[in-house]
Amino acid sequence: MKPLKNKKIKLCKARAEKVKQLEKSNEADSKKILDIAEKTPTDKNIKLAEDSILKVKNAEVKKAFDNQVVGIKNRVKLETEAKTAVSNYQKDAMNQDKYKTAQQAVNKLTSSYSKGLKDTLNKQLATSKKQADDATKAQQAKSESDSKAKTADTNKQQSGSTEATNGNSNNANVASNTQNIANNDVASGSNSYGGGSQNNYSQGGSNTFQNNTNSGSSNQGQGNSGQNNSNTNTNTGGNGSNTNNNGSNGGNNNNNQPQTRYVGWVSVDGVRRYSQTFNTLGEAQSYVDSTVNSSEVINLGYDHSIRYGVEPL
Repeated sequence: MKPLKNKKIKLCKARAEKVKQLEKSNEADSKKILDIAEKTPTDKNIKLAEDSILKVKNAEVKKAFDNQVVGIKNRVKLETEAKTAVSNYQKDAMNQDKYKTAQQAVNKLTSSYSKGLKDTLNKQLATSKKQADDATKAQQAKSESDSKAKTADTNKQQSGSTEATNGNSNNANVASNTQNIANNDVASGSNSYGGGSQNNYSQGGSNTFQNNTNSGSSNQGQGNSGQNNSNTNTNTGGNGSNTNNNGSNGGNNNNNQPQTRYVGWVSVDGVRRYSQTFNTLGEAQSYVDSTVNSSEVINLGYDHSIRYGVEPL
């Protein structure tokens, strides 16, 4: 009986050792599958790891393996969120909120197994951020350039308007001065006086005057007009009469008054490039108008300051 008992004891020990070896084998296999799932956390690998843990009987070892699977799943979730956030930012790189979201998501990748992915995502973020910054700078530079060009064009238009206004003002002043001169001449030419040899002038070239050259108790000056190049002066006195006919004097009474001439001019950048002298204001103004409206001056006006006017010599 004793040998049979010893045999049973040996069999039990052998069976227990076999179970123990199987447990160690299952734990080793589960550990290997978990390592694969850590490095390549696909759904398939994670499922294999979970199935392998079911064969593990040791409660402590099983708990440790279960916690490892939970860690893998959480890491996969964070990696997926980080990749999605970075992708969303790459599609809208000018959006600063999306950049912050992506940056925060990448910073949550603290596992050593996520280091490679984290480095890749950070490089993608930096590249997209630089492209966005360059685009922003280019857009700002273009806006500043457009603003300067618009300001320059506005200033040019205002300058042209001011020059045209000044030119018209100058023309109006010239015309006003000319009219004043004409009015003064007419007013002067309408005066009549007796005695001496004083002459009065008008633009029409006709004057009325009296010459007293005879002695007597009474002298009266009668009409004198410069027509047909002759003057007829008739003096009637108490002691007699004299009649003097002098030819080629008509219209010469204005010789002592200088004739006003006018200069029409057009300047380019402050230098008078075009100018011409005329006997009348109208001729000068006509010359200025035709010059300013010529194709040559119009073309110069795109790049230069053009001014014009009429003034008396």
